[in-house]
Amino acid sequence: MTLAAEVLAHAGEWGHGGGWWPIFPILWFLFIGFVVFTIFRRRRFGGPWHGTHSGEGVLSERYAKGEIDEDEYRKRLGVLKQERKS
Repeated sequence: MTLAAEVLAHAGEWGHGGGWWPIFPILWFLFIGFVVFTIFRRRRFGGPWHGTHSGEGVLSERYAKGEIDEDEYRKRLGVLKQERKS
């Protein structure tokens, strides 16, 4: 029996679950992509997921929603900028 015939004869034994082999490289690519995404995300925002808003951001949102007027916005923004300098 030739080598090719031998391989074909045993293909049934080796062929079990043959469709699963692409899953592992895909999982590795997903894992590496997640690590790279996490590293760049932390660098860009200076911390994990940036769950808290800065004071200026919250103040801007309140002004945009109309909760505070322009005078109060400018007064509070000045206070926040002074605190940041010291």
